[in-house]
Amino acid sequence: MAELDADITKKYEFFKQFDVVENFLDHHYADKPVGKTGKDWTKRIQYDWKLLEKDLPASIYVRVSENRMDLLRAVIIGPQGTPYHDGLFFFDAQFTSTYPSTPPVVYYHSGGLRLNPNLYACGKVCLSLLGTWSGSGCEKWNSAHSTMLQVLVSIQALVLNENPYFNEPGYETYANSATGQKSAMDYNDTTFQYSCRTMLYSLRRSPQHFDALVAGHFRHRGHAILAACKYYMEGHKVGSVVPNKDEEDAKQQDDTDAGGSGGSSSGAKPQPEKPDLCKGRAASFKTNMAVLFEELLMEFNVKGADTKKFCDEKLKKNQQAAAAAP
Repeated sequence: MAELDADITKKYEFFKQFDVVENFLDHHYADKPVGKTGKDWTKRIQYDWKLLEKDLPASIYVRVSENRMDLLRAVIIGPQGTPYHDGLFFFDAQFTSTYPSTPPVVYYHSGGLRLNPNLYACGKVCLSLLGTWSGSGCEKWNSAHSTMLQVLVSIQALVLNENPYFNEPGYETYANSATGQKSAMDYNDTTFQYSCRTMLYSLRRSPQHFDALVAGHFRHRGHAILAACKYYMEGHKVGSVVPNKDEEDAKQQDDTDAGGSGGSSSGAKPQPEKPDLCKGRAASFKTNMAVLFEELLMEFNVKGADTKKFCDEKLKKNQQAAAAAP
């Protein structure tokens, strides 16, 4: 087991952000020939490759094919502070024979889940830059200046955002209303559940050429993901910062010691209501998350993530239940 853990860690640490592979057997566009292309097309693709290799953000990984220059696969790590945090979101792209006069076509590996207004369950990606979403001016594809790097960064920043509910046309007008905020919170709750389900899909069947990244990422982030699941189940908003429990306990102890040694005899100070608490959340959220938590715990265990705390809590709970049983 130790050798397996070391192997996962090593492959993850040396996993390149950009790399060229021989082919993609499971690519969405693998069976769709690109058609006739010329030298200008090849040079432009190579230009895109250089940009990706040089300027990719740390949270985006890309693989391209030497045998099929028209094919590209990317994974975007969900940004912190959003319902997508720590998730892995895979996209397959094809540079058509008319590229760059027309934008690439992009497919999202949804697993049948629609976790964003711009990402359909069928895999369609709606983005102005791709010509699949309304837009004007610099939002639209420009054959002289637009690039694949720009497409990926736009998906990460504009699509996988803090409040995806307001991505839907017209919904942004309700952003400052109580009704709009409640709808956005409900949408984030559902989105995080879908994100967890997407994590399970990736863990159980990783897209080709990304096995090492999937295993290493969830081995590294598994503890944080499980802690977030529990925090949200306790009533906090999806995407809110999860406090470090050890640091919280130490701070509380320091506050207790300070109060007891000095000074105030008026007792503990009343605690202000936490701003990240959810009000009016559907009861089904906690029920559904409890199931997902158990599935993630099992999968993260297999990958060697630090799950000891959660396994110990589960064991203690089971022992208490057994002791209380007649």
